[in-house]
Amino acid sequence: MGAEVHTYLGTLDGGALLFALPWGPSINHYWRHVLKPCKPKNPGAPPYYVKLLMSEEGRMYRRNVRTSLDTYRAHAPFVTPPGARLAVHLTLCAPTRRSYDVDNHVKACLDALTHCGVWADDSLIDELRVTRGPVTSGGQVHVTITPLTVTLFEVQP
Repeated sequence: MGAEVHTYLGTLDGGALLFALPWGPSINHYWRHVLKPCKPKNPGAPPYYVKLLMSEEGRMYRRNVRTSLDTYRAHAPFVTPPGARLAVHLTLCAPTRRSYDVDNHVKACLDALTHCGVWADDSLIDELRVTRGPVTSGGQVHVTITPLTVTLFEVQP
């Protein structure tokens, strides 16, 4: 995850944005559950509650994504159109041949992109495609973001 990513930024026909991000943690390592002591309100209730926190690995991934995006924006500033419905394609290029579930890497990547201001909220994504790519030294996630002109929410003539 801390390996240097060979970054690139480009645009495709139709206004699509293409860039690479560092390999991130699985959602299983992104969040941590912590038991916090408390005074039970009801008899028989446990003397603790569960608090959900972002793990150190998750915080480091967000920082790495921000660094990558800041580098791109220094050379070619970009933003997604405000309120635009989006199609996102993620190609996951793992750092090793070790087996992994592609869906466990999606949420961390989308949340990091939201946190970095690429879009207002990941609820703007109408189409999401995830592909397993080739094994790449250090691992990468290739991201393609395309603004949609026709969405499920528009009335068709």
